[in-house]
Amino acid sequence: MARETVLYDVADRICTITLNRPDRLNAWTRQMHLDLKDAMFTAGADAEVRAIILTGAGRGFCAGADMGGLQAIGAGAATDRSSKAQDGLPGGSTLAEFKMNYSYFPSIPKFIIAAINGPCAGLGLVIPLYADLRFAAESAVFTTAFAQRGLIAEHGVSWLLPRLIGLPAAMDLLCSARKFRAPEALALGLVSRVIADDKLLAETRAYATLLANTVSPRSVAVMKRQLWEAEFQTLAEATVQANHEMDLSFQTADFKEGVAHFLEKRAARFTGR
Repeated sequence: MARETVLYDVADRICTITLNRPDRLNAWTRQMHLDLKDAMFTAGADAEVRAIILTGAGRGFCAGADMGGLQAIGAGAATDRSSKAQDGLPGGSTLAEFKMNYSYFPSIPKFIIAAINGPCAGLGLVIPLYADLRFAAESAVFTTAFAQRGLIAEHGVSWLLPRLIGLPAAMDLLCSARKFRAPEALALGLVSRVIADDKLLAETRAYATLLANTVSPRSVAVMKRQLWEAEFQTLAEATVQANHEMDLSFQTADFKEGVAHFLEKRAARFTGR
């Protein structure tokens, strides 16, 4: 499909997906939802892609839902609150929890890094929480925003945010809707790195290159699935799953290559098989 609101680029086995409404700080629309989902599933199904970077064009990441859309809803327009499970991709999580309208990132069998390059609000904050890692520019400013719009904790954020930063901190950020900056986001554990604005994409890409060139893409896909699904498992269930996955790993070409490149003291040539 032709994507109207996101840019899509693949180079050196890294896919960069860019939210592309810079004149509106990449404010979220239904078309952007459809475009991003299509781009993510396309990258997830591409054997040449080893990692995905999600960022925003211009000076913002995503300012939240477009106000024009919110005004229309306030005037009585229909909304799409579908909770119907949708098909995922081979290798990604098959849990129904990760097939919802916005919670599908864990069903993508590639490592997803959100490079948060500026204002990140409301739904624009929820989206990168479903990424596997988040890096933020020093100038990035965050807010949940929902309470200031008369809304509630949308799209599973009431489940996800406390798991990332703890219940009291999640309660604070959601109920106060206060703005907070990148250093606080780092201290809370909401992001993993704070990087100078002009180096954000370069450092994010360097990390993605590490994933693309030095580790097994099959291992990454399986471990990503294990970690997300462990939120719904007991220790015993996670161990049983791990034992099964280990047996499968021993039968793969990537396992043989993992041993061979170490013994031969050369760069790895993983194929994902």
